[in-house]
Parts: sequence; C-alpha cells; structure tokens
Amino acid sequence: MNEQRKQADGRRTVVVGAGMAGVQTAVALRELGYGGPVTLIGAEPHRPYDRPPLSKAVLLGTAESSAFDVDFDALSVELRLGLEVTGVRPDDHEVDTAAGPVPYDVLVIATGAEPVTLPGTEDVPGVHLLRTLDDAARLRPVLDRRNHVVVVGAGWIGAEFTTAAREADCAVTVVEAADRPLVGALPAEVATPMGDWYAESGAELLTHARVAGVGPGTVVLADGRELAADAVVVGIGARPATAWLAGSGIATGPEGAVTADDRLRTSRADVYAVGDCASFPSARYGERLLVHHWDNALQGPRTVAADIVGEAHEPYDPVPYFWSEQFGRFVQYAGHHARADTLLWRGDPATAAWSVLWLRDEALVALMTVGRPRDLAQGRKLVAAGARIDTERAADPAVPLKSTVL
Repeated sequence: MNEQRKQADGRRTVVVGAGMAGVQTAVALRELGYGGPVTLIGAEPHRPYDRPPLSKAVLLGTAESSAFDVDFDALSVELRLGLEVTGVRPDDHEVDTAAGPVPYDVLVIATGAEPVTLPGTEDVPGVHLLRTLDDAARLRPVLDRRNHVVVVGAGWIGAEFTTAAREADCAVTVVEAADRPLVGALPAEVATPMGDWYAESGAELLTHARVAGVGPGTVVLADGRELAADAVVVGIGARPATAWLAGSGIATGPEGAVTADDRLRTSRADVYAVGDCASFPSARYGERLLVHHWDNALQGPRTVAADIVGEAHEPYDPVPYFWSEQFGRFVQYAGHHARADTLLWRGDPATAAWSVLWLRDEALVALMTVGRPRDLAQGRKLVAAGARIDTERAADPAVPLKSTVL
C-alpha cells in the first residue's frame, strides 16, 4: 500500500446526499479499496433509491419503490437517513445537521437538485411536484381516480408524467409558457415536431400559456382562460440543492451549482461535489457544464473516489447522456449541441424512428435518437472520439453511423 493510500484510509469521508451520486460515491470508494470510515447522510427517511422509476413504475403502481440494491452494512457504510444538513464549516471540517455537527476529513457534496416551484402555489391543495418517493406516493391516488390533471411545463418531466397519466386514463392538459415543448433543451426544429406526441396520446398541449394563478380545482391562465383541474403537477425545471452551502466559502456559479474542477474538487480543500449540484469544466466542449441527468450522477463518483484514494485517473469530461421514455417512444441523447454549426436529420420526425445529429467543423458533437438505439450506441462513441463524419452519408438512415467516419 502506497503512502497516499495509507493516508486516505485514515480519513473519515462524509457524503451528503443519498441519491445516485452519493450512493455511487460510497460504493466506488469501497470498490477502490478505501478503508476509512464512510458516512452517507440523506435528508429523506427512505432507504436510498433511484429516481427515474418514480415517473414510471412507482407512479403507476407497478413497483412500490426503487431502492438501490446495495448492502450498506456489508460495505461498512454508515447510513444517517432523515437527517437535514443545514450548513458546513470547512475551516472546522464539520457539517452542521439537525442532530448536531458531523466531523469529516473528506466531504463529498451530492445533494442533487430540487424542483422549481410555481410561485404562490406552495400551500395550495392539489398542487404536486414529482421529485421524491413521497411525491410519487401522493400522486398515485390522483392517477388511480382518473382525475383531470393540469401539467405545468412541457419539459422532460412534464412529458413523462403526462405519459403515465394518459396510461392511467386521466384527462391531461399541459400548459407551456413557451411556443413549444422542451424550450431551452432542444432547438425549435427538433422540439416542435415532438409537440405532436401530446395530441397523439390524447393529451392537450397549450403553448403560449402562462399560469397566472392556481386555486382549488382551477388553473387560471394569463389570458383569462380557466382550466378545470382536480390536480396540478408542476414540472418547470430544477436547480442545484446548494442553499445549505451559504457562508461556507465553497464557490458556486450563478445557477447555484458548485463550481468543481476537472477532478470534481471544490474551491475548499478536502471538499468534492458530484452530480446534479455541481458544474465542471469540459475541455471537450470548451465550456463549463451543468448536467442534470442520471448518467452524470453515475459516472462522476468514480472520479471522486479515485481522487480521494490517490489513484491516477483522467480528468472528468464525459460525453453527457440521458434518456426519456415518453408517449411510447424511447428518446436518447448524447453530447452537447450548444456550439454546433450544423444540424443533420436521419429520417423523418413524423415517423416512429429517427435521429438528429449536431456537428461542429464536421465533427459529431451530439445526437438525439428516437427509436434508433443503434444510432445512439454508435454515435456516442463517435462523439467521444471527436470523429469527423461524411454528412451526405450520415443523412441516409440506412447507412450505419460508424460507416460515415471520414
């Protein structure tokens, strides 16, 4: 055992946040042979669980929970659940909690993101968010009763909840302030055709529809329209859950995310940040990325654990990836298209299966696929390799993407 590993094993690691990023950090530490004490603190009382099934199996009642299949006792990981963390004092190497201070030698911030609420609706009966297991439990009776639901926001979570609600035979009206779904996530030419999926499912999508107020059984729009609503589900985005870091000296960006470096270290010694609550510099894309998706919470912990134990590792610079199951379609995305200069279609978006590619200087930087998993698997590798592709051949959906490399 090298000297750095010996020093690491003698240190106490505290992980704040018991979601995917926090759990995987604890698991990765043990997989790398870390022998020091590991404490995992979670604000919810439930055994740590995975979030994607909340908008699918758990919400529809086909699964009661989505607890991680991790034997924390066997890993000698101390779980402290139902414990709110209120602050951190890096100079003292202590985390403040409702039960008193918790000392650490190494701290990993993995508190994820929290949903943005609709102003003025926090105490209105029948208004729901969908982020936690308790949220899903509160929404299941809504679906069981086949209520008329108004969904505020046509983003990823809005589409997934609408899909589940229609499967449960609820009447659904979706209100979106922008002119199309997924505004900010995808360009108009890609997102606009996806708006047709709502009508196909039997849901009504209202665009240019801003909510002015919500009362018992009613949603009032800014143009005066009133929508009947047995329940209202708000899905208008999420922000990093980092308010508890105020006054700690741990640097955050304008969006509230912890500004980590390419090893996921923060501005304070012995403190790391991983998952939805942290941004990181991407050499691949030439900008700082904040990735609110499951795969980032799965990959980042490996970098954190390797750095803690002193193992050599590459800078953290993954190809972002996520998926969404909505309206009978499997949507996958890999890369980051913000600085692309070319958009290329593979197939017709009016059909059941198609892909769209984004290029910069002929190199593939991102792609989204609908019902074309082979395109995603091949394209993800090409994005990682920075491969330049033949646009004429790539536009033919019959040509394998791997065969389009120049």
